[in-house]
Amino acid sequence: MTPKIQSVRGMNDILPDEAEFWDMFEETIRSWLKSYGYRPIRLPIVEPTPLFKRAIGEVTDIVEKEMYSFVDSLNGEALTLRPEGTAGCVRAVIQHSLLAQQPQRLYYLGQMFRHERPQKGRYRQFHQVGVEAFGFSGPDIDAEQILMGARLWDDLGLDGISLQLNTLGQPAERAQHRAELIAYFEQHRELLDEDGRRRLYSNPLRILDTKNPDLQQLIAAAPRLTDHLGAESLAHFEGVQQALRDAGQTFTINPRLVRGLDYYNLTVFEWVTDRLGAQGTVCAGGRYDGLLQQLGGRAAPACGFAMGVERLITLIREAGGETRAAAVDVYLVHQGTNASRLAARVAEGLRDRGIDVLFHCGGGSFKTQMKKADASGASFAVIIGDDEADAGEVTLKPLRTTGDRPNQQKRVGVDVVADEIMNSILDRDDS
Repeated sequence: MTPKIQSVRGMNDILPDEAEFWDMFEETIRSWLKSYGYRPIRLPIVEPTPLFKRAIGEVTDIVEKEMYSFVDSLNGEALTLRPEGTAGCVRAVIQHSLLAQQPQRLYYLGQMFRHERPQKGRYRQFHQVGVEAFGFSGPDIDAEQILMGARLWDDLGLDGISLQLNTLGQPAERAQHRAELIAYFEQHRELLDEDGRRRLYSNPLRILDTKNPDLQQLIAAAPRLTDHLGAESLAHFEGVQQALRDAGQTFTINPRLVRGLDYYNLTVFEWVTDRLGAQGTVCAGGRYDGLLQQLGGRAAPACGFAMGVERLITLIREAGGETRAAAVDVYLVHQGTNASRLAARVAEGLRDRGIDVLFHCGGGSFKTQMKKADASGASFAVIIGDDEADAGEVTLKPLRTTGDRPNQQKRVGVDVVADEIMNSILDRDDS
């Protein structure tokens, strides 16, 4: 027997029932983003590897351990499946001069790839919604993006998601803090784990973000960045907090929140839950004012965030949210040569009126087709045999009980069947 080929571990198929729910979820996302004036941008899945090394930082887990990188066999170019979306979005903004005329609010939705251990809500191919704003320097855009999350949780019927907030200041301020951190951890080098010792001189700020329980007491006593912040950084952070307080949004300031990417400055935030195990972050982001210049563009302020789609869908399911899309309106049953020809025309006519139709294919008796009609979840069966075809009529049969009214079938003319269905749908919705 020929062996079956399975999908790559951590890269999952999304089957029809689930994919329909994903479609509904994405419609909610697009409507939510449009309500804030964000516009879609579609980006390549493959980007030049140097883009991520320059943007994310070479001494990060993503670049060192997690990227799917390869060399193009035709031209020797180093390429990478995108591990995150911000770098590619910034590259596109620079390449196409999108900031030449006005600031931009953009979003994207799609697959990302990281080679890590698959776990609940976290896979090697995963999906993110990315939201980026370019050309806005004040704390108001930071607060807007944070509050957007609060509105989405409400739209999705989710609770138990809390907000953590911090500031990373500006590069010069972080440099002073970095020097203090190195000096501090050098004094306690014997207590650091392997990752900590490796990052001590290359990226000591990331030591603060470790999940190693043995290091928590050491980290709690480490120098804090807030002690090095200047007046402008403090004012920006206070502006964000004030806007959140004005909106009634609660938050916790977490001085150890540093994010995993090197390009952040000033505001960073995470929306977290305790319902997804150790990996509890469902949305994270912040400001990255230096990244456009770092990637070869003109300096411009920028702020954004990303959300893991798989994690959000897991939360929706656990909260009892609807996980299946609504069925079609009509299942069209037909038997006989003339009936089948008429049925095809009737189906298109119903679709012209905005009625969803599942057209039976593959033949079979009326009894067999009606079983499939009932199993389809459709609200109505439209039945056409040669008798109906000769009379220019169809049999309309309700398949679902509506209030106290019985499911009575009736013959109606082809030219009025759409009106009958539309009226029945309106009556059902009003009942």
